[in-house]
Amino acid sequence: MNILFISDLHLTPERPDIVRAFASFMQEQASQSDALYILGDFFEYWLGDDAMEPFHHDIARQLKAYTDSGKPLFVMAGNRDFAIGKDFLRMTGATWLNDPCVIDLNGETVLLMHGDLLCTGDKQYLRYRKIIRNPLVLGILRLSPRSYRKKLAQKLRSNSKKAKSRKSLAIMDVTPEEVVRVMDKYQVKTLIHGHTHRPDIHEVELASGAGKRIVLGDWDRQGWVLTCDESGLKMDAFCIEPLL
Repeated sequence: MNILFISDLHLTPERPDIVRAFASFMQEQASQSDALYILGDFFEYWLGDDAMEPFHHDIARQLKAYTDSGKPLFVMAGNRDFAIGKDFLRMTGATWLNDPCVIDLNGETVLLMHGDLLCTGDKQYLRYRKIIRNPLVLGILRLSPRSYRKKLAQKLRSNSKKAKSRKSLAIMDVTPEEVVRVMDKYQVKTLIHGHTHRPDIHEVELASGAGKRIVLGDWDRQGWVLTCDESGLKMDAFCIEPLL
């Protein structure tokens, strides 16, 4: 068994170095795996399945080659690509994961999340999240012109950067009490998530005993992969070389 977990690649044509690193990852490491989990923010933004450009189709083909080889691919929405829809799933052969989601890993029940729901201190973002992910709002957005959606995405990205510059690091990180509450609710001792861009493995004191929270890293100057095999869970980083 060799299962891989990644998140927060934020793929965009504006970062060809990361796009190239992902292609290498799929050809080399992922091709040797038994399953791949993508836990959100795979793309920097997603305007809708009907607004895919050649860049997105190329990424989709790489994912389809993976599933065509008989390997399962699981995709969870992030705060950047929450509008990914059924057409993209059909195009790639991926299976959708709700957030949160419980899976069996090496005989242990493990909780998977993107991670933004754990940041309860950021009340402004959570209010926005509730509104933008309302099925009615999503339906209206999907019916709106692509040009409008593109402008909206650019505005949201700009507003997000400005908001981050004004927020403390503590607000944008997970709330420890919420981590404990969620893990106790789902009766798990292992939680895997991304979103915060702070890769690490944290010990967590739960009502049922000691647990751990594994934070996946974002892909920037480094790429991060969590591997699960017979020996357990292991986090690895690799260098992403800039394009000359």
